[in-house]
Amino acid sequence: MKPAHPRVALVLDLQWPYKRHSEIFVGIQRYAVERGWETIIDEFAHDTLRRKQTAAHRYHGVIARANLSLARTALARSLPVVNVWPSSPARNLLPAVVPDSRVSGRLAAEHLLARGFRTFATLTSPKNVDNELEVREFADVVRQAGFDCRSAYIPQDYSGSVANWRKTEQMTVRAMDQWTPPIGVYVGQEVCGRLLVQLCQQRGWKVPGDVAIVAGKNQEILCEQPRPSLTSIEIGYDRIGYAAAELLDRLMDGEAPPAEPIRIVPQGVVVRESTDFFAVDDAVVAAALAFIASHSHRRIGPDDVARAVNQETRTLHNYFRKTLNRPIAAEIRRVRIERAKRELTQSDRGLAEIARDCGFGNIQRLYEVFRREVGLGPREYREQRQVKRGS
Repeated sequence: MKPAHPRVALVLDLQWPYKRHSEIFVGIQRYAVERGWETIIDEFAHDTLRRKQTAAHRYHGVIARANLSLARTALARSLPVVNVWPSSPARNLLPAVVPDSRVSGRLAAEHLLARGFRTFATLTSPKNVDNELEVREFADVVRQAGFDCRSAYIPQDYSGSVANWRKTEQMTVRAMDQWTPPIGVYVGQEVCGRLLVQLCQQRGWKVPGDVAIVAGKNQEILCEQPRPSLTSIEIGYDRIGYAAAELLDRLMDGEAPPAEPIRIVPQGVVVRESTDFFAVDDAVVAAALAFIASHSHRRIGPDDVARAVNQETRTLHNYFRKTLNRPIAAEIRRVRIERAKRELTQSDRGLAEIARDCGFGNIQRLYEVFRREVGLGPREYREQRQVKRGS
């Protein structure tokens, strides 16, 4: 039987300052405080478990970026473990809570498609399970839209030696040799996004004018500086930590583990300078898109957009159909929905405020459009993507 104050070991590689390590720890700790757990940071829990322990010191569960040694040792002792490392070599042996990387890939592709790009590429690591799922979904989305995607691979960790660094530069250059700007690119790691920006500058390619980049999982220190800042995907890793702790609690109570990993959907795209561009050949449509992006929070319609770019509404509508294959009103609606998504996941503001400030006017209209376009209501969307705080 699980004790009132279980001892839970955490194996999270906390010496590395990645959000996928530290924020998962934050989410676990939030749950642990709520439930009175004693958590012990033990990066070598597999060795600890092999040693004889008194009842007062043994672990009742583990949350880990699990290696095979830990998985096999824990399974031999019937100790519940929850894995939070998508690429873990033990991922087929343990229950897991991981990001829904398919959704990340889809978000990146949809964002670049919405910016008008018609040529796409990915630059990711070949042995990273997250990246594999992202690339597959990214490529599927752009192909369904009628476009091709070139996928290239570089090492995930190339900073160990000068030779590795130069090899990675060469591999990136070879990939870029196959690109024809303007092109939208998804890069699996933020530091690789920084390398790509530098190599674009060496070629005289503008970011985002020639190459628009979505990079990594919103590691702010690399995304925000130096300029241009990098658009990225915010996962909300603390939600993964909280959900992993919830699952471990159920396992310690004797519940059977789930048959499939629990996948947590990302919070959304954090838009920065590296994709602040509309890749359309028509200057009028580009100007209209820029007007919509900066005025979508107001009660604007197709007539307002047409006046802003000195066109008749019917003429501009035809331009939109020819260039983007969608009407003006659909673009206004899309931008408003994206703005509302960011507000729902990144703030605690009320739905009435969000509806007003995103140009929907009232909650009823927000619900109506959101459910039709997204497939669920704004409240459900928020609950899925925000940090779960428990009862």
